[in-house]
Amino acid sequence: MRRSPVIAAVLAAFAAAAPGAVAQTDPAVTTPPPAAPAPRVETPKQGKLYEQGPTNRYLLAGTWLFRLDQAEVGLKEGFQKQTATTGWSVTTVPSAWNATDESVESMSGTVGWYRKDFRLPSRSKRFSYVIRFESVNYRSRVWLNGKPVGTNRGAYLPFEIRLPSGLLKRSGTNRLVIRVDNRRYPTDFPPSGLSATGTPTGGWWNYGGILREVYLRRIDRIDFSTVQVRPVLRCTTCAADVQYRVVLRNYGTSAVKVRLTSRFGSRKVDLGTKSIGAKRFAAFTRTIRVKKPRLWSPTRPYLYAAPVRARIGKKTVAGYDLETGVRSIRVNGAGRLLLNGKPLNFRGMGVHEDHRTLGFAIDDAARRLMVQETQESGATLLRAHYPLHPRIHELADQKGLLIWSEIPVYAVKTQYLKQKLVRELAARELESNILTNQNHPSVIVWSVGNELSARPGAVQGYYLARAARAAKRLDPTRPVGYAVAGYPAAGCQREYDPLDVIGVNEYFGWYPGPNGQIADRTLLPEYLDSVRACYPKKAIVISEFGAEANRSGPVEEKGTFEFQSDFVNYHLGVYATKPWLSGAVYWALKEFRVRPNWDGGNPRPNSPIHEKGLITFDGVRKPAFFEVQRMYRGTDQFGSGPAR
Repeated sequence: MRRSPVIAAVLAAFAAAAPGAVAQTDPAVTTPPPAAPAPRVETPKQGKLYEQGPTNRYLLAGTWLFRLDQAEVGLKEGFQKQTATTGWSVTTVPSAWNATDESVESMSGTVGWYRKDFRLPSRSKRFSYVIRFESVNYRSRVWLNGKPVGTNRGAYLPFEIRLPSGLLKRSGTNRLVIRVDNRRYPTDFPPSGLSATGTPTGGWWNYGGILREVYLRRIDRIDFSTVQVRPVLRCTTCAADVQYRVVLRNYGTSAVKVRLTSRFGSRKVDLGTKSIGAKRFAAFTRTIRVKKPRLWSPTRPYLYAAPVRARIGKKTVAGYDLETGVRSIRVNGAGRLLLNGKPLNFRGMGVHEDHRTLGFAIDDAARRLMVQETQESGATLLRAHYPLHPRIHELADQKGLLIWSEIPVYAVKTQYLKQKLVRELAARELESNILTNQNHPSVIVWSVGNELSARPGAVQGYYLARAARAAKRLDPTRPVGYAVAGYPAAGCQREYDPLDVIGVNEYFGWYPGPNGQIADRTLLPEYLDSVRACYPKKAIVISEFGAEANRSGPVEEKGTFEFQSDFVNYHLGVYATKPWLSGAVYWALKEFRVRPNWDGGNPRPNSPIHEKGLITFDGVRKPAFFEVQRMYRGTDQFGSGPAR
């Protein structure tokens, strides 16, 4: 396929400045893009923002270059003025190039280019290198020294690309180039398109860029492909079985004998020795018994250190650090979600990684504040519509927060879910989430989606069945859930049979719903009872409830602080009368951007801000925050009573 002139010109400029690189030019192009500023050529230093994962990570921070590819998408003049599109500019990564741009063009998406010039931390030819992107939105193409090395589709989950040894400059400057396209389509996760009025649709703001950190990983012949340390607890007084499964890859050119060791707490664990052929994989498995384990729970989040080390001879060539906790999470025959054998009735917060000035590319201070504010509200669970940043997972493990871990298969229309490729991409998203986050004890549910059709047919049933089966194959120790739009007319659905947990997104008394069926909040108790009758053996969770508020006013007027406070008191009061509920999640902790022309049911909205948040975008707590705090703190969330 013929490369577009814009792409060819950009690559030509990138390659020309890299000594020895082969320029990938298009003869039709005569005018190169604006010359880039001369960045500092940096040697990354060993370091990491989050602890768990492979050692020998080098954070690619410092100076990056960025430019928008305005010619390719023909952006309107207003958007051009708000963003630096006339040439290259110095930036840092992570970054959202439209972090403060709330225009329609910003939501629609565009193409951006990033460039990083760096030297390798070692000249030794013994080492291989991998580049790791924690999250890029949405389609990525990566070049090293003018040559393509990989692509990716998706966001919110990491991907890695091996940097071919033949392209690396061991003693010179390496040029990494990433083309990012954040234009969204109905087949993406989450999907996007245009409304009847031509406004972009989507469940949250479409931030473009390299939105989480980038690492360079150094590999000394052996690398970790999969690391699974899975504690299995069959009863609260039982010994725990800790199941190890570690897959190594030999990047070297000859076979090597590798010894793999670990420890679990203070106990040493020998995982054995194997010969691994060049470019081949080997799996190491072992199960150990922990007789009197200290259990992890939100009230006592005890963690066991379980680092893994690979040795060739006496030399440690690869390491993987992690902490995990011993705990059980399951649904009993009476449809209750049990943590360590006790019934849960958690109270949670929905969250989005969003910031007034940083957009999605939030920093560690914002992540810590999110966790702090969640705990101060009395909540003990986090739910997002996508996998959260790995640092948030670590903080949740350490501080005793539960996580409803969901993939962004959100509101995908049946006509697109019907396509085999879309289902395959969803399956890949689920697998990646489980493999990435399986060692965190805070994760209690694998959610396979959110608000697909409220009346699922054969297509959705097929997807849910396959997704649930895949999740249980990858991790049989956690229940599988899914969040549905709560409408009485939906009735009982057999397509939900493969699920363990059903999340109900209910907005009785806020949105009218189809034909006004949820306009009257007094119908909520009856509706919840009908859900229980439909699914008596499944755990039922209120996965969303909330009301917008941006001003003071009459309690009966939607959009006022008084209405929001009354709303949360009523709904939480109803939940308290349903002893079979396993939890409830307020949507959301803090305000975030949704899309242009968003009103959220508020007669006086502040588009594009989702103002159901209990805390404003600028950090001010609304009166309803304290109502939620009072009721959350007054709820027995961890089952001092019997598991009915």
